[in-house]
Amino acid sequence: MKTPRWLAIAALFALALLATACDKKDPATVAAATQAAPAVQTTLSVLATSDLRDIEPLAEMVGKATGVRLQFKFGGTMESTEAVLNGASQTDAAWFANAKYLLSSPQGQGRVKLQEKIMLSPIVVGVSESDAHKQGWDKADLKLTWKDIANAAKTGKLNYALANPATSNQGFMALMGVVAAAGGKAEALTAADVDRGAIADFLKGYKLPGDNSTYLSERFIQQQGSRVNAFINYESWLLSLNASGKLREKLVLIHPFEGVSTADYPLMLLNEAKREAFLKVVEYLKGDEAQTWLARQTLRRPIQPAVAARVEDILPRQGMQIELPFSPDRALADGLIAAYLNEFRTPIASTFVLDTSGSMNGENRRQQLVDAIQYIAGADASLTGRIAKLTNRERLWLQPFSSEPYGLTAFEIPAGAATTKGVQEQSDSAAKQKVLAEVRSFADHLEMKGSTALYDTVLMALKHMLEERQSHSGFQYSVVVFTDGESNVGGRIEDFRTSYAALPEDVRAIPVFWVLFGEANEAALKDLAKLTGGRVFDARKTPLYSVFKDIRAYQ
Repeated sequence: MKTPRWLAIAALFALALLATACDKKDPATVAAATQAAPAVQTTLSVLATSDLRDIEPLAEMVGKATGVRLQFKFGGTMESTEAVLNGASQTDAAWFANAKYLLSSPQGQGRVKLQEKIMLSPIVVGVSESDAHKQGWDKADLKLTWKDIANAAKTGKLNYALANPATSNQGFMALMGVVAAAGGKAEALTAADVDRGAIADFLKGYKLPGDNSTYLSERFIQQQGSRVNAFINYESWLLSLNASGKLREKLVLIHPFEGVSTADYPLMLLNEAKREAFLKVVEYLKGDEAQTWLARQTLRRPIQPAVAARVEDILPRQGMQIELPFSPDRALADGLIAAYLNEFRTPIASTFVLDTSGSMNGENRRQQLVDAIQYIAGADASLTGRIAKLTNRERLWLQPFSSEPYGLTAFEIPAGAATTKGVQEQSDSAAKQKVLAEVRSFADHLEMKGSTALYDTVLMALKHMLEERQSHSGFQYSVVVFTDGESNVGGRIEDFRTSYAALPEDVRAIPVFWVLFGEANEAALKDLAKLTGGRVFDARKTPLYSVFKDIRAYQ
């Protein structure tokens, strides 16, 4: 049945009227929409520590709400701290998990124009459920202390993963928590007050080091139940790890009873010219929308009590514990880092596999490698320079190779002067200076010629590390490989895979870190890093000496 012509015309006329009405927007509605989503007017560049990568999606929300576009640049805690201290950050703001170390010096205080705490997450101890049950640590009303945790580490009942205290905020805060609790003082400690025994006990359980939480999580997932049974990190990170479904068994989170060290995530203004944009961002970040998003998406605790009350369903009932006192004394912080590196941590034993093939003569690569080795054996007094430097009690082998490995040379850094009370930085002894000079001389005499027997040399280095580990177990072993090209002599990558799989479990637990520059095959090295429990460092984009700073954080 056909529609009458007049009815069709009427319908078209009605649609035209409706379209016209829809085009006529109410002025008040337009104004409200404009206010709700202001056009982006300015950029606020932010240097953020790597543990804050999960807040990147918030940038779009900030831009829509404030008109300020956040531009993130991520870096490690200590290198970012140093960049702010020396004015090299070249950003308008900085966002760290904690700024107590930065603000413990007048220089840092002068750089930071304004700061606002945005969210909270305490350092807690996550223990595998079976181990927590075995030790009776899974009771809701249990009041465990840092002393209990240190005693468990001392007796071998607690073997944990922790980010390097010399390079990472969470590692430093955990160590400071042990020190502050052991000090038994209501006020902040001084360097002379530090209980050296408490540090030594706690660090006996430190089995899995690394530079950041992502790397540590990957290794922890692989080694949970065999080498490690605990993970010390921010509460938020461990909650996310529990929720990931990747663990062999979930972690019981322990909030030490006498107090915790808490990350309060200060957003800090560095560029006074961007104060207005900074304040707009802070106002939004501390508002209900952003605080709720941060709590539900990152599991960090809101700084606003009203929002915290609304997200109690996703956060542990323990709530925020007493905050342990943090000393503003820079001598304590520097002394604690120095003591950790040179006295208390498990000393490093590593083989540096050095590509000296003919291609290393091109594009200044030989000089880069020489400079990098001399850098770690030098006298750079900067914060990151001290961290990269060869430390007391360290054992190092330099293994050059070209068409075949040759000239394996060992170096051993002597221990420093004995200290019985507190912590302090120490000058290099004459004996240490002599060894460092020998390392620099070795680098000076490297010659580049021949082909590239990469895989055969790495296998040889791993077998050598296994032999050393069997006779000297009290070291943290690793292999670091520097190469600018693909292997073209000896075994192929498939042969390496087969031979590696046949190695004892002890040697396969030794991480291999791969440094690439020149024409090295990036995809192949990344694949090998995954196989060997290490990671790849790209020296094509970063100076090789700077790469060393990063590598040291994983050792």
